[in-house]
Amino acid sequence: MMAASQRSHDRFANTRWSMVMQQASGDSPGASRALDELAQRYWYPVYAYVRRCGHAPAIAQDITRTFLHRLITQFQRSHEQPPHGHFRKFLLGQLNAFLGGDWREAIGKDTSNALAPPTDLEIRNQRDNAEAASPEHAYQRSFAFEVLARALRRLLSEARQTGHAEMFDALQPYLSRDPVPGEYEVIAKRLHSPPLALVLALKRLRQRFRELASQELADTVTTAEELSDEQAALHAALRDSQTPQ
Repeated sequence: MMAASQRSHDRFANTRWSMVMQQASGDSPGASRALDELAQRYWYPVYAYVRRCGHAPAIAQDITRTFLHRLITQFQRSHEQPPHGHFRKFLLGQLNAFLGGDWREAIGKDTSNALAPPTDLEIRNQRDNAEAASPEHAYQRSFAFEVLARALRRLLSEARQTGHAEMFDALQPYLSRDPVPGEYEVIAKRLHSPPLALVLALKRLRQRFRELASQELADTVTTAEELSDEQAALHAALRDSQTPQ
């Protein structure tokens, strides 16, 4: 039987961030692509940080695009291993260094059509971070929300593939809260399904949602211990987002 430590190593050997971390040893020819994919995924927390620093939306987009493009380009040219740690922390450290340097001179020079911003950046930022206490606060919240958004999109895709899109749409509002008395019966009538079947379906959806969110986080770390840290950070950010400012 495979040892637990070996199973853990195998699980994290090919995450996006572990591939980046292997760059220095030459063991990861896909490291640049992996970093590019991570950068694409986490446009939003970088943008949220820059916006909370006081930059207008258009300028914040230019700063974010330039920062991510420079980060990827420098990595490709240097072939150096990034400092060990979680991708979330690494990205924030690099962003602070960039903003503390000559970013004004870099804007407009480092461009990449592949780094087009998501279309809903500012809408999401206004919804999620209107009361963020600081740029770092906005970054941590937005990183957590991006992880959950990606997990939710994957959950919807799976529901469509298995022919359960209608049930998913009905139960999605209850992924983070319990139905009030009578709601199961209303949904059951609409879907022509027994209420007990909906109870079980919601339980499975919640479990799968947690699994997918964990998979998203796992792609940003290299060990089980780091994954545990990221899960705790995500839960803290979510608790904080529910606390009146």
